[in-house]
Amino acid sequence: MTAFNDIDARELSLSEVMRKYPDVSPFVIIKADVQRRGVRFSEAALAHVDLAVHQVEYRGFSRETSGAIPVSLMMRDGTSILTGFTLENSGRPPYLVDVVEDRIVLTDQGTVVEEVDYWEKPDYYSKETSNHIPMWQIALARPQRIDLYPFQYCEFWNTPGHGCKYCSVAATYKKTGKPKYVDLTDIAETLAEALKQPGRYMSLFLTGGSILSGKELLDDEVDLYIKVLREAGKNFKSAKFPSQLIGTAYTKEQLLRLYENTGLSSYTADIEVLNKEKFDWICPGKAAKIGYEEWKDRLYQAVDIFGFGNVNTGIVGGVEMARPKGFTSEDEALDMTLTEAEELAKHGVFTVQCVWTVAEGSVFFNQKTPSLEYYVRLSCGLDRLCRKYHINTDMDNYRRCGNHPDTDLSRI
Repeated sequence: MTAFNDIDARELSLSEVMRKYPDVSPFVIIKADVQRRGVRFSEAALAHVDLAVHQVEYRGFSRETSGAIPVSLMMRDGTSILTGFTLENSGRPPYLVDVVEDRIVLTDQGTVVEEVDYWEKPDYYSKETSNHIPMWQIALARPQRIDLYPFQYCEFWNTPGHGCKYCSVAATYKKTGKPKYVDLTDIAETLAEALKQPGRYMSLFLTGGSILSGKELLDDEVDLYIKVLREAGKNFKSAKFPSQLIGTAYTKEQLLRLYENTGLSSYTADIEVLNKEKFDWICPGKAAKIGYEEWKDRLYQAVDIFGFGNVNTGIVGGVEMARPKGFTSEDEALDMTLTEAEELAKHGVFTVQCVWTVAEGSVFFNQKTPSLEYYVRLSCGLDRLCRKYHINTDMDNYRRCGNHPDTDLSRI
């Protein structure tokens, strides 16, 4: 008997979860399940990809024109499922995007689950910078957001054993051979070109790996984001503009420098897992350099600077159950996670989850994620906390991000 069948015997199926949770959007449930199990594309589905219209990515960020994979699926209600990955090792059969009666559909072991479409690419994707770099390699796009990644490595990996165990950034960096830093001129030209398309964007997003150097820890990282944000600010008339930075947990002084010297309007520092013991094990570099309680304190200080509803933190939903030191009970994992998330919410910091995908090259490769029901319960719990403490999730909602099942629920 296969591992798939063993797991199916213990877990509720997609349809069973939908019946058990009728008040939860079925689109959000589908999204969570596709993210945890992965997705493949049939030849017929790939034949429906129009490179002149759809947003795709290529393996290795080369300029090839074959092997294009759709970046995301869009369901009928506007819910996005980021699909720039193919999981074959999740311990469960991946979903298949196929074509039935000339419709692109999401299927689960031969059963049609939902009709889908591919994202349309923005205008700037077909252009190059003055350095002859394709602009889609400089800034990625979501339907209403521009994504910049100025530093494409993470220095926690420089110390053996200090990389986050769920993360594959070091393996990806070595595989692609990309430069660590993106040229500031390329960023400026790409951003200026992207903003020429009217009505396409409502937010600018920046993130990247941690840079540990500087007079004080993380000073060089903060300096880099200040440079990029000041360049971005040249495109806006207002002092502040709709923007989000996912960075490391900065000190109060570093946060003030960011806020006072740029147009940045919201801030995120992903704590990754809401439990000190699990944090110390899963994120050893973050634990050694900053620490769990200090990470939370820095988030609280950020609220004082950026304002209520403009600060959040992300978790890798389900990684708290990784083997061998994770929680062994979904009930216990959920209770501990939501208890910590409520403490954050009381201080004005809301928590969003990204569904854990067991990425190739990570320490946790080949592990199994929790059940679909767990992700539904986690999403509902996080959504309830935002409602209980009256925290607006607009800085990281389905329009600006689209990667969090819990903030998708805020639309209702």
